[in-house]
Order: sequence, then C-alpha cells, then structure tokens
Amino acid sequence: MMKNWFFQSLALFFWITSTWGVVLPKEEITLILSEYTSLEQKISEHIKIKPNAVELFSRRGDARMFLGDFGGARKDYEKMIQLEPLLEVSHWRLGITYFYLGLFKKAAHQFEIYHQHDAVDRENGIWRFMSQVQQSGVVEARQNLIKYKQSDRPPYPWLYDLFKGEIQPPVLFARIHQAKYPKAYHSRVLFHAYLYVGIYLEMVEGKITEAEKHLAQAVSNEYGRTTGTYMWQVARIHYQQIQKHARINLPR
Repeated sequence: MMKNWFFQSLALFFWITSTWGVVLPKEEITLILSEYTSLEQKISEHIKIKPNAVELFSRRGDARMFLGDFGGARKDYEKMIQLEPLLEVSHWRLGITYFYLGLFKKAAHQFEIYHQHDAVDRENGIWRFMSQVQQSGVVEARQNLIKYKQSDRPPYPWLYDLFKGEIQPPVLFARIHQAKYPKAYHSRVLFHAYLYVGIYLEMVEGKITEAEKHLAQAVSNEYGRTTGTYMWQVARIHYQQIQKHARINLPR
C-alpha cells in the first residue's frame, strides 16, 4: 500500500511541476513538495520513538494533507483524538480531510460539533454548508446553514452572505475594496475571498472556468504564498484538483 502511494505521489509530482508554472514558479512548488515529503519521513521516524505523542501525529497529518495524502492525514488526525479525546470537538482539520475523501456526512458532523467550540467562525459554517451541498444539494444546505449572532473577521460575514445567496461575488469584492484596508491586511482578506468565491462558483453555480481563475488568484496571493498557512495549502490542493479535472461530483 505504501509503495502504491509512493508511485502515485511521484506521478503527481511530475504532473504538478509540468503544469503549475503560470500560477506558481515550478521551483516553488517543487520545494513545497520536497519539504513536506522530507518532513513526513522525519516525523514518522520520531513517532516510532514516541508513539503516543499527539503533536507528532498533528504535524505529520498536516504534512500528509499538504502532499495530497488525504487518507494518511485522516489516520493521523483520528489518532490524535484516540490519544486525546477532548480534541475531537475542535478538530476542523479532520473535517477537511473527510471532505476531500468524499465522506461528506462525517465532514458535516465534524464542522457541526466544531461550532460548539467556536460559535463565531463562519469559515467553519461554510465548510459545513459545502459538505451538506454534496449530500442534499444547495437548497437544503442553505436551509440548514448555521446561524451566527456575533460578528466575524472580514471577509467572512460577506462570504456567508454569498453562500446564503444574498449577494453575488462582484458585491463582495466591491465591499472589500471600499473598506480600504492597509495593504498587507487587504492582501490577507483578498486571499480568503478568492479561495471561497472560487469554491462557491464551482460548487454552487457550476462555473468551473471562473472558479479556476479565482482559485488561481488565491494560490498566487502574496499573503498566502509568504505565510503558507493551512488554508493556503488547501487553496493549492483545490486548485490542483480542478486543474486535473478531478473535481468532486456535485448534486445539481
């Protein structure tokens, strides 16, 4: 099984480096894959010495996720909860691996219980919506959207309005530009907007070409590239899936 995953990863490596030059320099994506491949191997060795270290499974799970090994990431994230059950309610990363594995019911549940941990984070509500769209379609998913009472960081209140069907992407971007944030913060807000507008266009409206353009902007965004946050890695992976024409089959 490990051997099969290695050859799949090798094939993916050659595919990525031959097609990503427009959005990211080939050298940059090669470095990312090399870095996380090496990190995954090193952490695996440490786990042999400390098989009950939650932090090691957390870090290896992230490395595997960033390499596109969703099944491996899932195992590590679930191992964290096995070792420390109280982590379950806050483990949004596990929900994301369930989503990319096509386990939408489990993903929706994971994001639902996360709301008990953080009742402000609309990003979590968006992932729950996305998971439920896969199960029952847009209309029912909108009816079951989590309701929030407190405000949230930009651009998530506007993004949530988008997913509720109350505004369209041009209105959202107009609000961001009208806010006149400082340059660095503006880049950060735009990253999140490009990521979720791209996914919205793909999943809700079925506009794949437009979705691809927005996801490409998220991947090439200065804030995302310089920080390399978890969600930037998700943007990179999601864009990669669209480029491979391996999109999730959505109920229309």
